[in-house]
Amino acid sequence: MTSFSPLFRFLSWIISILFQTFKSFLIFNGLLPPPHFPLLRVPYVPLRRILNFMDPDALVSLSFCSQKSHSVIKTQRRAPFDGRLCVSEYPRNVSFRTFQNHTCVLSVCNSSFITSKEREEMEYVRMNWMYRRVPVHNSNGNLVWYWYDTKEGLETITDYVTDLFNIDVSEVCVLRDAIKMIKWVNWRQTTRLKKVVYRAWDVILSQEMIYLLKKCTTLSEISIHSEAPPNFRISKKFRRIDYLDIWYGPWVTINNLLTMDGIVIHLEKSSLTNTDLNVFLRHWLSGGCPRLKLFSATTDSVDILQVLDGLLHNAVFVEDLRDYNCPYGNRWILWDGYDIRRADGVTATVHYQPLSTLVIAVWPETTHNYN
Repeated sequence: MTSFSPLFRFLSWIISILFQTFKSFLIFNGLLPPPHFPLLRVPYVPLRRILNFMDPDALVSLSFCSQKSHSVIKTQRRAPFDGRLCVSEYPRNVSFRTFQNHTCVLSVCNSSFITSKEREEMEYVRMNWMYRRVPVHNSNGNLVWYWYDTKEGLETITDYVTDLFNIDVSEVCVLRDAIKMIKWVNWRQTTRLKKVVYRAWDVILSQEMIYLLKKCTTLSEISIHSEAPPNFRISKKFRRIDYLDIWYGPWVTINNLLTMDGIVIHLEKSSLTNTDLNVFLRHWLSGGCPRLKLFSATTDSVDILQVLDGLLHNAVFVEDLRDYNCPYGNRWILWDGYDIRRADGVTATVHYQPLSTLVIAVWPETTHNYN
């Protein structure tokens, strides 16, 4: 009997392989229903823990497997995500962003770039009474949804992800027509948009600059990476903006600076002079810009002694290296600097950062939750 056991096991294995092959053939050709997804058979308590540990892009991919997988993720996934949900026009995607990185959840690409073979192999899912191609993973591992109209596609994936995770959009990255994008996001949700990043390759329109900096009172964080129109100026008072990041700032005058009330003010390619910076420092010492935590300006030339003109009696030079963590994620290394104290006891370090950058870091540091 023992001599027949190996032969019996071998024949059983052959029969099992043939059976599984035949079953797979029937499932592939639609003659048998596909097997249930094993994960969805797990009891809800451990299932919820598994879903809470999964990355958002993996959850989105899983949600397209079936209506049940979509429903389970939508109702059982409870843990908060790391970072903010951001909708970006370039590249067209929805992602979770933190201080240091971002996790792409779902992207949109133009379907005209699909080959005929790829189009034949794609599967479809029913959405809003229409059949859409199921997203696929590209060579970079990102989940991509192909659309003829990428603008409509971006709006659709935004609706899909926000509905799946029951979360609102906190940040947008725009190339053009920022006003339309901001109004669309604020229209579709109850929570107001927090941040806009403007990245147009050409000059930003004057009306968009004025809308971002003065009229759109809901935005608390603004980052403009584009050049302003020639001779552009902001008159009167700036509105309250927590985080202001200007990459091309020759249009920002000392009068603009004196009306700002922000936590972080960052100016690149600034036209401010050492005298202007001295005026702003005196303004802060007298109680102006009271919420300020970090100011930085890159100009043609910084002479820190001119910036501190008339204030050295109140300044102490510190040679020790110190780290300063900005409330919005940036980290500065202060190699040295002049500590200067305001009448209320608040101290700031005035630091020269090569090349041609002046930094004013107000102590103590404060942390910020990027959510």
